[in-house]
Amino acid sequence: MTFEQGFAEAERAASAAGKVVGALAGAVKQLEKASAEGDLFKMRKASERLAAIIESARQDVVNARSAWPFSAEEEETYLRESYAAEVIATAKAENLQIQRRDEGLILFPSILRILAAERAVKINRKKATGIRPSRVVKALRDIQARKQKGTPENLLEVLHRAYRLVAGNEYGKTVTLVSIYDALTMLPGSTVSYDPTDFVRDLFLLDRSGVTRTKSGTAYSLPASTGTKSSKGTYSFTAPDGETVSYYGIRFSEASE
Repeated sequence: MTFEQGFAEAERAASAAGKVVGALAGAVKQLEKASAEGDLFKMRKASERLAAIIESARQDVVNARSAWPFSAEEEETYLRESYAAEVIATAKAENLQIQRRDEGLILFPSILRILAAERAVKINRKKATGIRPSRVVKALRDIQARKQKGTPENLLEVLHRAYRLVAGNEYGKTVTLVSIYDALTMLPGSTVSYDPTDFVRDLFLLDRSGVTRTKSGTAYSLPASTGTKSSKGTYSFTAPDGETVSYYGIRFSEASE
């Protein structure tokens, strides 16, 4: 059984229990009214109905409690071994392009990370404990449809500052993007909130944005050099169309060049 099927069963059982609760409230009101009127016939009838509903409710509550088919251990195992495949299948069923990477699942521009031990997922930098696959895919689709808050222009300014720090007196040379990432994540714990997958996703957005200069007019480029001949020191990203794009270095040149 998949998580989606398990959540659907639990939802149906909870809905059934909820209907019984509504019927129980109605029976109680009938008994109250009959008692207030002193109608013995209606009192007995309402009492019998109340007893029947309570018995039914007891079984529906048991059903609701046992509807979720996974134990705690099985939940974590499923999240580690099978959940990603289910999310991918759910996304593809809705014609969404989703890719599996070492760091997680990418449904452009979002990165989904599975936190198995915490029974949660992280979409980009936001943790979510709602992990029903259909709901997760809907959240990813909604993000894809929204206009992104961060702008390529702002990212380019940040990269330029980091480049100046790394290049020093050799401004104008190509520096590796690995060194740029290291400069951006020097503070303790910063790689947790901004890992390499976030970095290369942002590079891709900048690369495809059409932005070519900083606010001061400084041009930039992303030279491949010889670095992309091997995976070492290279960042790779899977574009929405399935193309794998690799990035190795960055270079800024003054506006006068």
